[in-house]
Amino acid sequence: MNTPTEIVRRESANLSERTDAAMRDMLDGRRRGVLGWLAFAGPAVIASVAYVDPGNFVTNLQAGAGYGDRLLWVVVIANVVAMLFQALSARLGIVTGRNLAELSRARFGRPIAIAMWIAAEIGAIATDLAEFVGGAIGLSLLAGIGLLAGMGIVAVLSIALLALRRRGFRPFELVIGVLVGLIGLSYVVQLGLIRVDWPRAIHGALVPGLPDRAALALAIGMIGATVMPHAIYLHSGLTQSRLRPREAAECRRLIRISNAEVVIALGLTGLVNMAMVLAAGAFHPDHPQIADLSEAYRSLTPLLGGLAAAAFLTALLASGLSSTVVGTLAGDMVMAGFTGRRLKLWVRRVVTMAPAFLIIASGVDATRALVVSQIVLSFVLPVPMIALLVISADRTLLGGFALSARALWLPAMAVAVITLLNLILVVGGIADLAHLSRV
Repeated sequence: MNTPTEIVRRESANLSERTDAAMRDMLDGRRRGVLGWLAFAGPAVIASVAYVDPGNFVTNLQAGAGYGDRLLWVVVIANVVAMLFQALSARLGIVTGRNLAELSRARFGRPIAIAMWIAAEIGAIATDLAEFVGGAIGLSLLAGIGLLAGMGIVAVLSIALLALRRRGFRPFELVIGVLVGLIGLSYVVQLGLIRVDWPRAIHGALVPGLPDRAALALAIGMIGATVMPHAIYLHSGLTQSRLRPREAAECRRLIRISNAEVVIALGLTGLVNMAMVLAAGAFHPDHPQIADLSEAYRSLTPLLGGLAAAAFLTALLASGLSSTVVGTLAGDMVMAGFTGRRLKLWVRRVVTMAPAFLIIASGVDATRALVVSQIVLSFVLPVPMIALLVISADRTLLGGFALSARALWLPAMAVAVITLLNLILVVGGIADLAHLSRV
């Protein structure tokens, strides 16, 4: 007789198998309609979590509180760049059946691959610091418990979510999709509680402008910290593990479907980021100095009421939990691709979140820890971006699906600009650390 656990595991596996069958039916013309197309949704949804993580909360909070809707155009540009690189990453997995880490090892050789893996692991720890602590801050304020206790609960929840991967890809995708939807819904609630000048907001989204030098620094932070290293690696791994194309024509169709999903998923997260900025505009112009998550929560209650404050914390918790889980999944895939070895997911989860516990338990200010994590990510980010472009143009690996020189100029320009912006972020971050040390 089957136990309840065995039944759940079998039904979860069947869900993934049914999703694969639905995708095959759509490609073969045996199935039509919106529900059929939804079977392809998943990889971009999971990757989009990186664009609504607690780091985005902080930069969008600063932008809205300090400048209202005048920096919305930065969110638009950042999302266009994100769409470009996530689409290229997904394309690699579809065309080759391998992920960016595996292809980097094949293309650049083991020594460089090991160096890239070490950089990716450093980035994973830095990423998890911001995401894990951000989610814990949301839970601690929402539940009225200590930060370390919140971190412990988020740790347990994240390990439980990672266990879903053993039951197939679809249950995990659905849960992450629910968390992303919860973030969006929370900001819909907040927008319903504030007065938005929509014509002015549209102008702010479409017409670039920098009111002062501080706005320039913030715009650099919003763009430079948007594209996350683990998201670039991860997307190729998510598409590689799904339905494999049987011929070139089918491959091209899957790429078109993937591109559409990227535009839709990242377009929606872009709207969420814009909603974050608009919601933070409630602090403008009377409280432009607010830049701390806890301070923002405490200020929201007298400004907009308890519902807005609760919605903010709910979104922050969902953001931190989903992004730290996805980051752990990316780290597992990257290690396997670069080294051919992997840890159990719960072991990796413990390893990547241990530094966050040590840092917070030692009394280090959470703001200072977030600044350090962004400096580290600024060093790591160009590595996967450059590797992605080099491999995307390699005809020995991609054949006729390799990008032409004409198609490469736009992403190459984006890499150059973002690398420059991240260098500026490093200099600014070091200055921020020096300032924090004097306080």
